[in-house]
Amino acid sequence: MSNGAVPQPDPSKFTGTDALFLQDFATLNTFGATAGGGVERQAGSPADGEQRAWLSGILRDKGFDVSFDQVGNQFGLLELNPGAPYVLVGSHLDSQPTAGRYDGAYGVLAAAHAAFLLAEEWHADGIIPRYNLAVVNWFNEEGSRFKPSMMGSSVYTGKAAPEHVLAITDAAGISVREALEATAALGEGTGPKAAYAAEIHIQQGRSMERDGITIGVVDSNWAANKYQFEVRGEQSHTGSTIIADRHDALLGASMLVVAAREIADHFPDGAVHTSVGQLDVSPNSPVVVPSLVTLLLDLRSADEELLAEADRILHDRIGQIEAAARVEISKTGSHCWPVTPYQPEGVALAEKMAADRGLTYSRIKTLAGHDSTNLKDVVPTVMLFVPSVEGISHNEHEYTTDQDIVSGLHVLTDVVRSLCLGELDAR
Repeated sequence: MSNGAVPQPDPSKFTGTDALFLQDFATLNTFGATAGGGVERQAGSPADGEQRAWLSGILRDKGFDVSFDQVGNQFGLLELNPGAPYVLVGSHLDSQPTAGRYDGAYGVLAAAHAAFLLAEEWHADGIIPRYNLAVVNWFNEEGSRFKPSMMGSSVYTGKAAPEHVLAITDAAGISVREALEATAALGEGTGPKAAYAAEIHIQQGRSMERDGITIGVVDSNWAANKYQFEVRGEQSHTGSTIIADRHDALLGASMLVVAAREIADHFPDGAVHTSVGQLDVSPNSPVVVPSLVTLLLDLRSADEELLAEADRILHDRIGQIEAAARVEISKTGSHCWPVTPYQPEGVALAEKMAADRGLTYSRIKTLAGHDSTNLKDVVPTVMLFVPSVEGISHNEHEYTTDQDIVSGLHVLTDVVRSLCLGELDAR
């Protein structure tokens, strides 16, 4: 798959609502489409604004009220039981630069189509559910343009202050507030009150495909420590400044990159993941020894003791790097979260729904962060995965088969129906 074109959704092989879902997914893929077969629609970009407007249109066409909250979270509201709280179901539409088509976007569209089916079902049967239903598109889950990631759901769950988030700027100095205003996505208020939440997502790993699993039932997340470091040196001429006199910020940053990989290799069997995903070099000239490098480094593990050990090793190495490269390293930001479980009653419900559909399923942990990892801290939350072909993600060749995303839609619909009817209330 990584060497060939990513197949487009093929609605012709499906019927009814499944075909309509795939048709809408094909349309969604056109927003911010890249030449390599992926998408680029970073949070608050014109492409993000276009897809949000399109989502608003299909939600309103089905009778949902659409609103945006104070930090751009988008909600499609179906209120059938006046005054009752909502089941929030969805993910995010924003993407990484040159990203795949499935990450986040599949979860939003699956949420919308599950909601459409349930709305028709309840109307036909005269059912008023115990809880209302909200389709949600969380703002800036990816954190590529504006940092940190999972921004919108962090505000919704009270982990971040809206006034702080709105003032955050991108590399060009554009604030979140300005980006939301430019895309007509800056609203008011705190969004609907939640009773439960649900999200479906591609796995972004290869274990489900390898093991022949159609539905992953997420029971816990990995812990993560994400840091922003500044490495400060001294600007000088790359030709005339002798090596002994240099204070090379890029050399120090490079040593941090290598240290991160060596820390991961220190732990067996992939128990700790580390990465440096972004470097900003100043002044970034071919004949200037850099004076400043900003980098983002993260450590992840399912074992908090191992994560703490990895973190200690990292900070011990910082002093060694400062001395070796003759630079100063400072931590200028952090975004950390612990290992926390999803509610067991929600896990059991998801397993039952998958089994009732005759689908293979297994409990699984999420290595990546998702909006649901915030939501589960305030309301019972169900997180589902479908397989990723070859484990490819954050890449234009990211792919999940039509059959798998349709199967995931069916299980998500069953889960959301049960949550809206209050079937977990007594558990």
